[in-house]
Amino acid sequence: MSEPSDALTIAAAGLRAQSARMRIIAENLANASSTAREPGGDPYRRQIPVFESELDRQTGLELVRMNRVSADQSEFNLRYEPGHPAANDEGYVRYPNVQTLIELMDMREAQRSYEANLNMVESSRAMMQRALELLRR
Repeated sequence: MSEPSDALTIAAAGLRAQSARMRIIAENLANASSTAREPGGDPYRRQIPVFESELDRQTGLELVRMNRVSADQSEFNLRYEPGHPAANDEGYVRYPNVQTLIELMDMREAQRSYEANLNMVESSRAMMQRALELLRR
């Protein structure tokens, strides 16, 4: 990194990526106990953000961005609830493949990454402010 503005650009990309990640995790948590609308149907499937590095042609910097969201193909959770409207012929209801503890740990990791990028923005701004003060003298 040659300039504080490069650090700001990289940190801003990190902030956007972690913000998108937190939105996906929040969606997973919100749907953790939803079921299908019809008997024997599939419930919500956990979503996983997929990131990639991308070359910013204007600055020549490698930036992170969320490329896409993919569906977690792990098995659904089955519970025996014969009276449930979404129960199959055998009385089992499919619940999402969302594990709340894993989502909370992912959310904490995303939050820490977001905070680290935010600290980088604040540090870069402080360095640029200090440089301007030195130039004024």
